[in-house]
Amino acid sequence: MNEGTPTKPIAVLLADDHPVVREGLSAMLESADGITVVGQAGSGEEAVVQAAALRPDIVLLDLRMGGMDGVAATGHILRRSPGTKVVIVTTYEDDADILRAVEAGAAGYLLKGSSRQELIDAVHTAARGETVLTPSLAGKLFRPRTVEPAPLSGRECQVLRLVSQGLTNAEIGAKLFISEATVKTHLLRAYRKLGVSDRTAAVMTALENGLLAP
Repeated sequence: MNEGTPTKPIAVLLADDHPVVREGLSAMLESADGITVVGQAGSGEEAVVQAAALRPDIVLLDLRMGGMDGVAATGHILRRSPGTKVVIVTTYEDDADILRAVEAGAAGYLLKGSSRQELIDAVHTAARGETVLTPSLAGKLFRPRTVEPAPLSGRECQVLRLVSQGLTNAEIGAKLFISEATVKTHLLRAYRKLGVSDRTAAVMTALENGLLAP
C-alpha cells in the first residue's frame, strides 16, 4: 500500500432483536474513525442472510434472540462467510455461554454494558484476528487457582504441547485435524483448569505441575 492511501473502513453488521440496542451500537460505532456499519438485522436468521449478502468484516451478534440464537447464527455465518469475524454482544455472563460461543467459532464475547471505547477496541481487535473478551468476563472465566490444577484431558495436553513449540491456533488445528475454533475451546478449558489467562502461563503452569509429560 502506498503512503497516504486511505485504509478501508472495517465493515460491521449489527444483529439484535431490540431496535434501540442496534441504534445505540450503530451510533457509537459510526462515531469512530475506521469503522462503518453496513447493515442491521433483527434476528439470527436475518443476520445469516445479511452476512452472506454484505460480507462484513465483523458481525456484532446478540446471543439470545427469538428463533435462531446467536450461537447457531454464528455457525451458519462462518460457514457461508469464512472471512467474517463474529463477536457475541450480550447481557449474559455464564461460563457455558462463553464456551458455546467460542466452540461455534466466535472471535469474542462482549457485554452490552461495555463502554464505547471497549466496543470500538473490540471491533479493531477482532478485525486483526485476535480474541475479544471483556475484562470482567476474563476474570469470571479464569478464576484464581487456590488448589492444585485439575488434570488436563489428553487433547488439552496435546494442544498445550504444540503451543509450547510456538505453533499458532491455526497450525495446531491443521496438525491435529480439528478446527481453529476447537483449538480455542481446548485452550479456554485448559486455562480454567490451570487458573491462568494466557498461553504462556498455561504452558508454564502445566510444565511446573508435570501435566505435559509424554
